[in-house]
Amino acid sequence: MFSEKKHLFYLILKAIADSQAPIGSGYVRENLKLQGYEVSEATAGRILREMDAEGYTEKVGFKGRILTPYGMEKLRELEQEQKINHYGNELINVIKVTGRKELLDMLVARKVIEGQLARLAAQYITQKEIKEMEEILEAQKKHLEEGVSIADDDVKFHKLIAQAARNRVLDAALDLIRQHGQLSPVLEYIRKKVKSKVLLDHEKIFESIASRDPEAAEAAMVKHIENLVFDVEKYWESAGI
Repeated sequence: MFSEKKHLFYLILKAIADSQAPIGSGYVRENLKLQGYEVSEATAGRILREMDAEGYTEKVGFKGRILTPYGMEKLRELEQEQKINHYGNELINVIKVTGRKELLDMLVARKVIEGQLARLAAQYITQKEIKEMEEILEAQKKHLEEGVSIADDDVKFHKLIAQAARNRVLDAALDLIRQHGQLSPVLEYIRKKVKSKVLLDHEKIFESIASRDPEAAEAAMVKHIENLVFDVEKYWESAGI
């Protein structure tokens, strides 16, 4: 969560970055007022001096402050953190609206349908699709290391399996259940909160499909969905929502 102090730092850093000229405490005070924060000019000056000490800003004579390269880096970091925080709050609201039972019902349906899709994919997948699946897993691994959302990678991975299965009815049913990808960010958020890992599940599914082993592919997919069910149950117990 963003603390009030951190949010003030973010707003001030952004105001300095957006300004065409160096800015002082008076400008900061007025800018914060527009954002709904009432602070005195003395308080604004104190925050700016603190930013100087941290190396985020530097004085340009008597004209005011500009951002240092370190300050620009800090601003980008805070912007990313704010986006994640907002994203998390939005997902909590979606989870509350969706409800535990509906999420679990969707996962039960996915287990039945995707188990069969994985089995069929192991029989009909092409070498080109195997290569595409490898690339998706590589992207997912890279995004995990960078701390970037893997919700899109998850959608692509499961959609490719559905396409490789060559069954349009099951493919369409999966699209309906997954709400065209809207479920993935919710489950990603839940798995992060309970410190679960999805990449290992996906790697096992891929290995079974690439080996053209229908039984192993179905078992790996079913296990993956069961892990999701476990994560949802664990999240609900700990979150108390």
